[in-house]
Amino acid sequence: MRASTRFLQERQVLTQGLLRLGDIAIVAITAVVSYVLRHESLDLPGHYLAAIAGGCIIALQLFHMSRVYEPDRLASLTFQLPRLALAWVGVVAVLLALAFFTKTSAGFSRSWMILWFATALGGLLLLRAAVAIRTMRARRRGVLRRTVVVVGAGADARAVIRQFRTYGADEITIAGVFAMPAETAPDTVEGLPVTGTTDALPAFARGRHIDDVVIALPWRDDRRVLDLVSRLRTLPVNVKWSPESLAFDMPASGLETIAGIPMLRVLDRPLSGWDVIVKAMEDRLLSLLLLVALSPLLLVIAIAVRLTSRGPALFRQYRYGFNDNRFVVYKFRTMQATAAAPTGGPQARVDDPRVTPLGRFLRRTSLDELPQLWNVLKGDMSLVGPRPHATQHNEAFERMIDDYLGRHRVKPGITGWAQVNGLRGEIRSPEQIRLRVKHDLFYIDNWSLWFDLRILVLTLFVGFVHPNAY
Repeated sequence: MRASTRFLQERQVLTQGLLRLGDIAIVAITAVVSYVLRHESLDLPGHYLAAIAGGCIIALQLFHMSRVYEPDRLASLTFQLPRLALAWVGVVAVLLALAFFTKTSAGFSRSWMILWFATALGGLLLLRAAVAIRTMRARRRGVLRRTVVVVGAGADARAVIRQFRTYGADEITIAGVFAMPAETAPDTVEGLPVTGTTDALPAFARGRHIDDVVIALPWRDDRRVLDLVSRLRTLPVNVKWSPESLAFDMPASGLETIAGIPMLRVLDRPLSGWDVIVKAMEDRLLSLLLLVALSPLLLVIAIAVRLTSRGPALFRQYRYGFNDNRFVVYKFRTMQATAAAPTGGPQARVDDPRVTPLGRFLRRTSLDELPQLWNVLKGDMSLVGPRPHATQHNEAFERMIDDYLGRHRVKPGITGWAQVNGLRGEIRSPEQIRLRVKHDLFYIDNWSLWFDLRILVLTLFVGFVHPNAY
């Protein structure tokens, strides 16, 4: 469920990106075709090429300002077609104004401009109609829907649920309704069962993928609400509430409407939009290249592990990944085979008798981590992210550090910001894990492709060999 919904989110983002490319392609191609039809030649003069390039740039900006790329609006022809037509008229008007003020209008054929305007408009409207029909069909099949949890069991929650059903029936799936602990809650709200109180919401959200938590309460006790927001901060969800609560001192990252209801965004996913696509491409492409390039080294290490100690070459163990989803991590075995435990054991320490002589070298040089490239290629991990801990250690750290589960808002990584800052190896005190969590959360909140590349480069110089790796 988590993986499939994550895929749908990436698919939705990819659809928006492809639609932008499609719009620009139509604008450019129809301009060239119109010139060929008018002049029977593909030899476009430089000022025509400049006009076409300018038209593409202006179109991209005006189309974006017209909000025709918003995911919730892609299926609405009554929203898309008039706005898109008006935006294209605006593009042509800007081009005509530029030609007039630069005194270059005489250099362009009027019939070419009229033909370009008409063919591009027709192509843009046909593309939008095709996307709208495809989107509506996908939503009827249950694809491209937002999964929402509603917090509240009173009049505000009833109004929100009714609005969702009226204006968002094809877009929204309500996964659950949660009441505040002190709230007197009925068994059902608008026919939906009350799933529990907000105390159970984090565990509920970790058991499935939730896109949005919509808080529908006439809040008077801002401290309780702040506590709820703080607990939800560890989840990879968007948190939103209605403008009635604007009087409170809450973090806000913008305004948004869902099914016509104005919402104030409290928390955003750490990776969303094109960031999801960019990081996925970074992970899959680089991990594949590295696996191919390092395959001789991987084979040599695997043979060496088998020859120097009894047991398999690879070590498999459970880890918690994105949104607390468990997966099997792969490493080269560095300990005696009898020391392996599926959920973890005592952390390796100095002169640990469980570590084999070859294993000590592999751990010192971090070469034992290389099989995790397969985890990255599979999609369980990223090249860069918070390092995953064995499940029993993860559960212990979760009880020790309030914000620890915030690390699970993104996929775990082979290397990370904490590791290149020297924070690795055995954890001997709560302060050490707090410092690691601090660095991990800083990475999550400040992610960029350049930040990832910086960490990867630093890993080559300071991340592989470290005195704490034993």
